[in-house]
Amino acid sequence: MLVDVNVTFGAVLAVLLALAAGVVALARLGRARDTLVAGARAAVQLVAVSLVIGWVVRSVPLLVCFLLLMYAVAVRTAGRRIVPAPGRAWRWAAVPIAAGVVPVVSALVLTGLVPPRGITLVPVAGILIGGALTATVLGGRRALDEIRGRWGEVEAGLAIGLQEREARLEVAREAASDALLPGMDQTRTVGLVTLPGAFVGMLLGGASPLHAGAVQLFVLVALLLVQAVAVAVTLELVARGRLVRP
Repeated sequence: MLVDVNVTFGAVLAVLLALAAGVVALARLGRARDTLVAGARAAVQLVAVSLVIGWVVRSVPLLVCFLLLMYAVAVRTAGRRIVPAPGRAWRWAAVPIAAGVVPVVSALVLTGLVPPRGITLVPVAGILIGGALTATVLGGRRALDEIRGRWGEVEAGLAIGLQEREARLEVAREAASDALLPGMDQTRTVGLVTLPGAFVGMLLGGASPLHAGAVQLFVLVALLLVQAVAVAVTLELVARGRLVRP
């Protein structure tokens, strides 16, 4: 066991969360309350998931419902981060997440690399949905911020005959590509800077280091594809005015 879950564990966790919120407050970053809420929500959600997942792995219908719930939460989170204003534009965040995750997960199941069992499919799908969520949020926010800050260049493109989609793409493409950097850096530095969760989890479960490394490499490469598709689709939606801020 990596850590002992006891009173000391809870106390240290509470102190770390309080320190994180304190640093945010002292630096006047404006998200101290959000930090506390995020930590508290994570605790409640992980306890709930830990209890539910035991039932999910025994039933295919429950497994499908759980995966759809993961997807729905990711869509709402990504959409609200990109388009915080009221309206329906945030729902377009469903497209890049699905475009990145569904083909990859389907291919893994159909080829037999990931068996359609909850104990295997839930963590793999969760990692990929989380990666698509991050890429969609970063790509969408960076693209929209760039268009807002450089709207004069968009208008200049329109003036020389570009379609609005093309003008937006010219301005936002490079900024949106920054969303790929976290995944690329994680892949480049794996084993040298960090030991990711899948690798550590398999080692703790008794797998050989070589097997654990192979599975982690597989996850990282799949993440690269998922995030690339998510960013590309997000950029296209921004360029076509589907994901747009008032």
